[in-house]
Amino acid sequence: MKSIKSKSAFTMVELVFVIIIIGILATVAIPRLAATRDDATITKNKVVVSSIRNALSMERQKRILRGDTTVITAVGDSTNAFDKFSKDKNENQADVLEYPIKSEDAKDKWYFSEGTGKDGRDQYIFKSILGDVAFEVVKGRFQCDADNTNNTNVTGCEQLTN
Repeated sequence: MKSIKSKSAFTMVELVFVIIIIGILATVAIPRLAATRDDATITKNKVVVSSIRNALSMERQKRILRGDTTVITAVGDSTNAFDKFSKDKNENQADVLEYPIKSEDAKDKWYFSEGTGKDGRDQYIFKSILGDVAFEVVKGRFQCDADNTNNTNVTGCEQLTN
């Protein structure tokens, strides 16, 4: 009689069992990864809002030290949502951010909307899963337009400013 050597291999049952376990893990992990991406986008844009506010504060202080009390009314244009401050009394313009953010009317992007805010102010709108979240420069401060003049999502204001 010939001896049969046993070969080590996976059985079909073992392979099916492993595939089922991987499928279960994937169904649990994928929604968590999607939520993590959204959280990262919101966090990134909270940093952008903080940076704009800090830049406005610093520019306001620089102007005061030069004896200029010109109120800052804008921080961008249709090309870049955050590019240059409005001109001071000497017609000078400073950069808002070291790397301007391009104005794009797309999901998870900032875009500039000229004269669509209260009293004809320019708006800087962030489109996201939160809905449109609009900001305006009011009396030299970067503020969320929380009273929904441009269908702004109040929850979005809270998430991007807290």
